[in-house]
Amino acid sequence: MKKHKEFVIPFSGLKQGRHEFNFEIDNTFFESFEYDEFNNAAINLAVVLNRSSTMLALEINATGTVNVYCDVTNEPYDQPVEADLELLVKFGDEFNDDNDEILIIPHGDFEVDISQYVYEMIVLAVPLKKVHPGIEDGTLKSAALEKLEKLHPKEVKENKNKETDPRWDSLKKLLTDK
Repeated sequence: MKKHKEFVIPFSGLKQGRHEFNFEIDNTFFESFEYDEFNNAAINLAVVLNRSSTMLALEINATGTVNVYCDVTNEPYDQPVEADLELLVKFGDEFNDDNDEILIIPHGDFEVDISQYVYEMIVLAVPLKKVHPGIEDGTLKSAALEKLEKLHPKEVKENKNKETDPRWDSLKKLLTDK
């Protein structure tokens, strides 16, 4: 993993109050973390930094799309991504990032690196099961879907006239007598 200079926010020269930063994230950002699940990425990142005398409050918002492969058909598609993260940066004796929501940096530091938090936020915003939207609405035509449909087991039709064991019939009544 390389250091991302563009995601290092220098706060030492900033006045107290609200400051806004905007970033564009593409696939090279994820490749630097050796993450290769995305074919392409186009994400807008908006960071609002509220500076006070004792701490920094960061509101990070990411919106955009990542191109991924469908888990059912292996067809690539653009998955919309939206993610939010609130991060408090406090000052202490030594660096501590054990807590997911609070980052402690030494008193002498003058900048904060948010690249790891941005990476984790976006990767976790993508669903575990990635399904092409064309599958859900029925518009996707692919060889994999045709093969899955062909191999799908046929439904077994029950014969209503078939005699059943009366012992099971009395047990079935227990389920319906509630």
